[in-house]
Amino acid sequence: MKILIVGGVAAGTKAAAKLKREMGDAADVTVITLGDYISYAACGLPYYIGQVIQDKETLLENTPKSFTELTGAEVITGIKATKLDREAKVVYATNVKTGEDLTYGYDKLVIATGARPVKPNLPGIDLENIFTLRDPDDADAIKAAVAAGGIKRAVIVGGGAIGLEMAENLTKLGVRSSIIDMAPHILPGYDGDFAAFAENELADHGIPTFLNDGIVGFEGEGKVQKVRTGRRAIKTDMVILSIGVRPNTEWLEGSGLNFVEGTRILDVDGNMRTNDEDIYAAGDCAMVKNFITGKNNWTPMGSTANIAARLCAKAIAGTATHTFRGVLGTNVLQLPGVNVGKTGLGIEAARAAGYDAEHVTITCYDKAKFYPDMEHFSIRLVAEKSTRKLLGVQVLGKGTVDKIVDIGVTAISLGATIDKFDDMDFAYSPPFSSVIHPFAIAAEALENKMDGNLEGDTFKALNVDGDWFLLDVGKTPVIPTLKHVDVGSINGEIDGLPTDKKIALICLEGKNSYMAQNRMKRYGYSDVNVVEGGTIFNFELNQKIDI
Repeated sequence: MKILIVGGVAAGTKAAAKLKREMGDAADVTVITLGDYISYAACGLPYYIGQVIQDKETLLENTPKSFTELTGAEVITGIKATKLDREAKVVYATNVKTGEDLTYGYDKLVIATGARPVKPNLPGIDLENIFTLRDPDDADAIKAAVAAGGIKRAVIVGGGAIGLEMAENLTKLGVRSSIIDMAPHILPGYDGDFAAFAENELADHGIPTFLNDGIVGFEGEGKVQKVRTGRRAIKTDMVILSIGVRPNTEWLEGSGLNFVEGTRILDVDGNMRTNDEDIYAAGDCAMVKNFITGKNNWTPMGSTANIAARLCAKAIAGTATHTFRGVLGTNVLQLPGVNVGKTGLGIEAARAAGYDAEHVTITCYDKAKFYPDMEHFSIRLVAEKSTRKLLGVQVLGKGTVDKIVDIGVTAISLGATIDKFDDMDFAYSPPFSSVIHPFAIAAEALENKMDGNLEGDTFKALNVDGDWFLLDVGKTPVIPTLKHVDVGSINGEIDGLPTDKKIALICLEGKNSYMAQNRMKRYGYSDVNVVEGGTIFNFELNQKIDI
């Protein structure tokens, strides 16, 4: 079987390698790709720019020659696909170095042409030192500009993963960085308060975020010197555009392949097959579904590309045992001062998707509290009320947040209810975890809330105003301006605090507030609420409270 793959890097090379492993000599696999690089770790490029990774070669998984030797698939670089003739089963292409017109026949075709960064047609867009980041050549250009000197300030346009990683790494190089985003928050897909926490941390590390604001143009003499937005002008020496990507599918115009309505993203089924039974697509040029909602959820990420390409190859080889069930929108990021991670639906997304959902936010130790480098996790779990199935996880902290996210991925993928975590035998040792695992603590808190044994929310969500009484119930005071009552001393009505008063309980993590709520309800307090996550998560409580 002659199999042609158009596009290298993540999906193309993964499909090629898996096809050869599944089919051996029965598959004649050829990969044609426009760039000179194949199979490189694009996710590592910001860290190469920031000198965390010193050697670019470590990011290059394979050269065309080594890939062919390893897998048996032929790789031809510098080839641009220009047209598809489905009836003749031919891809027309051009050698970009020689200008030669070429044709490639196939029995099965895999389209893995990926996507390219969006570069908006704005005044000044062609000035020097305005960059996008997609491949090693882009990284080298940014790195060279910084090394040449004169780059003291940078504006990052876009608050997604690449933009935030670039802000972190440029800051490490001494470049003062700021972020501009049209959205109300950075970190798309996260709940607003989780994103706000990250924004506050970035500000504390000298990286301001300008939100609800869009770029209208760039100014400078030869090189960019100023960015103009709808609200302000910002001086800069460099701009990194990280405002999304566009699928490389223009060459398929007129081919009759179906695109998702309103997009240029190829529409595929669970086997990554298009509306042509002999043509498949995987990676950033193809649509995938959301595992939970079943709706389209375009996810241009290397991890998704690899999963989809592997399943695509097995479908072609006839060895597939299941179809692609969809993505969860899993994400994990290292930011200055905090790591963040998520999977599934946040409470905002769950409600927007029509779920009757409950959520809880807790703050706990990431390892034994007596261990020297103990830090905190703030974790949010979201579950559907009727089925109690876990829908989503969000977490932030200085530790290994990915372990919380990956438990969530596993649980959601297996359809676990929130009660399943009660007796899970999680790993424990003081350097690694708390004796009750952080995920189990969060799950038990959500159980309590769903069963009516915990009432509360974050400080902002509770809409605390002047009618409320704020009570500090930490073992030691956390906010000196508030009335403080040690939770252990609550053995009846509290002096000066009527039982019918609307009360918000505050402590460092939220645990003491929960215990205080339980006690106070025994003594007739009917409207008492836990400020979930404590002052660690509700960072605004650490500022002056004036309500």
